[in-house]
Amino acid sequence: MAMQSKLVDLRNLLAERFPQSVLSSASFLTTGLRPLDQVTGGGLPKGAITELISPHPSAGTGLLIYSLLETAQRNRFFLALIDGRDSFDPGGPGQVRLRHLLWVRCRQALEAVKAADLLLRDGNFPLVILDLVLNGMNELRKIPQTTWYRLQRLVESAPSAFLVLARHSVVSSAQIKLVLENRWALPDLEQDRHTPRLTFRVQRVQGARQQLESAG
Repeated sequence: MAMQSKLVDLRNLLAERFPQSVLSSASFLTTGLRPLDQVTGGGLPKGAITELISPHPSAGTGLLIYSLLETAQRNRFFLALIDGRDSFDPGGPGQVRLRHLLWVRCRQALEAVKAADLLLRDGNFPLVILDLVLNGMNELRKIPQTTWYRLQRLVESAPSAFLVLARHSVVSSAQIKLVLENRWALPDLEQDRHTPRLTFRVQRVQGARQQLESAG
């Protein structure tokens, strides 16, 4: 009970420190993806965790990573990708974009979380992505919530945006929780000559009393 009480107190403290009203355009990392930047009011918040839930297979998390890597190349910064299941395809984005990528290949969720801890302490990456989409819930349940709060404390003091990708919500300390609502089949992608449009919904903003409207 004492530990649960401390976690509640810590959650309230985070809500007070990161209310929706104090977020400004200067506190965001612009992604270059209009649907994402619009629905969040500027992009990915710096100094905070953003959790993106991808509940459906083939929802577009790979496309999202490639798009963010393109932004990193265009804006000349390095992106750190912590791959929880060693599933990233380096042939997708092209060799030029890979120059702006640090790819950490992991096999288990706990291993990936430890890598995130190290990279957030480093503080030299404007964007750190932790991809746990293919890690099962049996693995994710083994990650204590205290670990996510520790990562939140680390990113608070870093000029970084921290994006966690997962199939289900696992990060209770995330300031923004997004849902990737696409549900594509292979014929849909083959028929679309252009890059498919990603659709995002804000599920929750830490400290906000109301959910934001959908955008896509």
